[in-house]
Amino acid sequence: MTQYSDLRGKNVWLTGGANGIGAAMVRAFHGNGARVFFCDIDATAGDALAAELGPGAIFQKVDLLKEKEIARWFQQGAPPHGVDVLVNNAARDPRIGLEETTGEAWDQLFAGNLRAIFLACREASPWIPSSGGSIINFSSITFHTAPARMSAYVATKGGILAFTRSLARELGPRRIRVNTLSPGWIMTERQLKEFVNPAVKRLIKKSQCVPEPLQPADIADVALFLASDASRAITGQEILADRGWAHS
Repeated sequence: MTQYSDLRGKNVWLTGGANGIGAAMVRAFHGNGARVFFCDIDATAGDALAAELGPGAIFQKVDLLKEKEIARWFQQGAPPHGVDVLVNNAARDPRIGLEETTGEAWDQLFAGNLRAIFLACREASPWIPSSGGSIINFSSITFHTAPARMSAYVATKGGILAFTRSLARELGPRRIRVNTLSPGWIMTERQLKEFVNPAVKRLIKKSQCVPEPLQPADIADVALFLASDASRAITGQEILADRGWAHS
């Protein structure tokens, strides 16, 4: 794990932190001496991770579909601590064809994947110090590769890219940087269980410039960089962490 001394003592807020990439980021920020406030709907996994890491890892169950719960999360923890870094990681990625996608399913996906990011940014903004901060919004390589049966999901990820670009301009005068982190296909426990079969492994090896599969810790390292002063010149950008897949 990469070490960034300037993250020590920072207050990091992270959504979807109980499993997968989110849990890897919670561990990485905590390992860099940050105080990590993380939320998820999986209370069992979230409580277990907080207990494993001990002081400095604060978990709360939050339903990101509910505006009041997002607001309460920040209202309870932000006033005494502030928000130095916000990582909007939580998302769902269903595989649903166009004709099978109901209007309700479309709205729910946008609420969880895009509206929740807007709400988290809005609620965090007043608590970011005058010295500045970093917001990291997660999109996906799928915006560039456009896989079939994921049109609704890809649309939410395109919206995140647009939201990030505009928000970077709006918050820049306050020294708040806003960037998008777009991972490739990451070998999380869920992906390995549900989607990564021999054909997918061959596709990954063929499509990436560097063939080795990406692990959650690889993405956590990129998030550390975007949160740290090492990336102080970068805002309004998309960082593709995909081992070159979208380049091919």
